[in-house]
Amino acid sequence: MGFMTAVKANKAVRLQKNGNIQEAQKLYEETFAEGLNDPRYLLSYALMIIRDGQYQKAKEFLVKHQKAPGMTPGQRTDLLVYYAVCCLRLGNLDKGISTLEQQFRKGENGLLYQTLGYMYVDKYDQKNKPDFEALAEAQAEAPAEEPAENGDGEEAESTEDVPENVMTPEEAWNAGITKAEAFIRASVEYDEEDSICLDNMGQFLYRVRGDREAAKEWFSKALALKENQIDTLYFLSRYDLEAGDKKAAAEKLEKALDGRFSPLNYVDKETVQREIEKLKGNV
Repeated sequence: MGFMTAVKANKAVRLQKNGNIQEAQKLYEETFAEGLNDPRYLLSYALMIIRDGQYQKAKEFLVKHQKAPGMTPGQRTDLLVYYAVCCLRLGNLDKGISTLEQQFRKGENGLLYQTLGYMYVDKYDQKNKPDFEALAEAQAEAPAEEPAENGDGEEAESTEDVPENVMTPEEAWNAGITKAEAFIRASVEYDEEDSICLDNMGQFLYRVRGDREAAKEWFSKALALKENQIDTLYFLSRYDLEAGDKKAAAEKLEKALDGRFSPLNYVDKETVQREIEKLKGNV
């Protein structure tokens, strides 16, 4: 790697900060082709294309560079979080969760609490709850597996132990919710001033438990710490709408619209824009 490669990499960072994504991406990719393998630039590039919605490309890039030399533990965590976000947006939430759970077992980390907490909420959102009766009926109607035969044409004896205390799908779902709640509560104990973890707690109560009254308290705590937090403003605007106060709801949504949206937001910018227009009677 030559001197000019480093110059181009630094220029790419400046372009990225100024919002010139296409030019920055072009320069980054030129430097990587020239042999640049510095985790700082690799992660900056990955985050940039993730924010641009290039999830498959970012995922493949992160896998390719997961063993970049000189990567610190913190950078390793960042890389895994970015990878998990790609999994989430590509429809493989369980893979993202398992990746972060494995990393979390190595030690507590604020970023992991934030990201994994949100992913748990997304997984156990009431709208994703399976139809357990339909699952049970499907299992009951499924044809039984025929026993294997040994070489003499007789049934072979099973050498596998039959697992005990296997949970039903509904039991597994409820156990997952309990686990998620314990994790999110631990996150707010880990850092009681982490507005994202406070918002996760609010979203868990709102989206998973359906306890809107309790959720509002957590959203209010989060907003007190970060007044422009997008999801917090969005959910608090739900309470305004329920009270018939469209003006207050629109004000919160307009404030949210000025925030920096990310792949880990419950709502995207377009959704917020549409709702503001609707509240103002423009739709």
